[in-house]
Amino acid sequence: MNSSPFFETIANRRRFLSRSGMGLGAAVLGNLAASQVAADAPALSKMDQLPHFLPKAKRVIFLFMAGAPSQLDLFDYKPGLAEKFKQPLPKTISGGQRVTAMTRGRTQLVQPTKFKFTRKGQSGIWMSELLPHLSNVVDDICFIRSMHTDAINHDPGKTLICTGSEIPGKPSLGAWLSYGLGSMNNNLPDFIVLNSAVWSGDKRNVQALYKRLWGTGFLPSRHQGVMLQSSGDPVLFLSNPKGIDRKTRSRILNLATQLNQKHAIEIGDPEIQTTIAQQEMAFRMQASVPELTDLTGETKSTLELYGPEVSKNGTFARNCLLARRMIERDVRFVQVYHRGWDHHANLPPKMKGQCYDIDQPAAALLRDLKQRDLLKDTLVVFGGEFGRTVYCQGNPTREDYGRDHHPRCFTAWCAGGGIKGGVVHGQTDDYSYNIVDPSGATTTRFEDDAVHVRDLNATILHQLGIDHNRMTFAFQGLDQRMTGVKEAHVVKKILA
Repeated sequence: MNSSPFFETIANRRRFLSRSGMGLGAAVLGNLAASQVAADAPALSKMDQLPHFLPKAKRVIFLFMAGAPSQLDLFDYKPGLAEKFKQPLPKTISGGQRVTAMTRGRTQLVQPTKFKFTRKGQSGIWMSELLPHLSNVVDDICFIRSMHTDAINHDPGKTLICTGSEIPGKPSLGAWLSYGLGSMNNNLPDFIVLNSAVWSGDKRNVQALYKRLWGTGFLPSRHQGVMLQSSGDPVLFLSNPKGIDRKTRSRILNLATQLNQKHAIEIGDPEIQTTIAQQEMAFRMQASVPELTDLTGETKSTLELYGPEVSKNGTFARNCLLARRMIERDVRFVQVYHRGWDHHANLPPKMKGQCYDIDQPAAALLRDLKQRDLLKDTLVVFGGEFGRTVYCQGNPTREDYGRDHHPRCFTAWCAGGGIKGGVVHGQTDDYSYNIVDPSGATTTRFEDDAVHVRDLNATILHQLGIDHNRMTFAFQGLDQRMTGVKEAHVVKKILA
């Protein structure tokens, strides 16, 4: 028996609403429109008026070093360690803190860096020889040496700093900004992700990145990050299929929009409105993205500023230049990933390659933004998911060693966007193992300049005019925040 005619005659609620004439149909459409307005302009309801106060920054570029760079070999100079080579880490320093399975139960032998440090800039900040180009712009940078986190493994560590929670499923920082502040341009996404190839560094230990790091979680999916590809179309399916021109594609889109609007009225799913918006954005991106990624208009001096790898698709150098071009076009949030920083062994040669990839381009990005008068309202952030231990892995020598994961302290830096330049915030003990207060006592208190990754995110939001406690989204019975349910603070000491 064919039951389809029977089910076709059932007067269910959906069919009733869709066939009840203009009265109920208009009411449903009006309700959908109101819901969409609320989703697109949350300042009207959920989050008061955004921004909450006058912002110092309009845009953010987050340079994410996935795998966790060693602060001991780059930023946190500890000259006294040279005399402690291969000595056991004192119990008074380790304090029974948890370690990874890779070093649990093993003797923790101190490993000084093999790289030289010198004071740089008018501020006299200690910098590693691995970073000659960033060393020349230290007076524009604020180094936070007292970063710490809850996670000791890569997956939860990356998820925590990118989404505010170690548990997957929460919105990323860029998605929150897109949702809360909306778009500053009509032809490009609010949130763009660039994944850089490891060109000269640790190509054999390149961990995967997962889309949830730039996802929307429970927020409308239109706010997710859009990843640009390094080969082929910058965005998948950007080009028209063979035999389809732009006019034809426009007619197809218009028809799809009409059908989607009809479907939205019938079932009331707000994600259909998201689909419509994304399809319309994709159509506009057919013109805007090729222009964005075309570097032929850049001057020779600009290309030379970013270094020899800028001409190669997918390099960190090229992505830094693309990030600057996105900022010029008012993309709200750009996240540039560079992988290969997980150095458990053979660290010195791998670090040299990693720093070759990122040093000149990162410095060039700051110089380029500054000379275009964009750095003052663009916040640039650099960091990984945690730090590295002072003790080594394996049988070390002074020239060859590795370091384990270390959440207790690490270094991140910020520049522009209302952040002080040429300063160092926070300090660590003589082993770069614990954060210490001015008296030298171990601490994780924010009042003693310790900065949790939640505090860093709260500060980024603050510079964009957002009170992190007030930007919320009701989900599963909780007013969700980017900074999570635990306490977070704005690091006001680093604000200009």
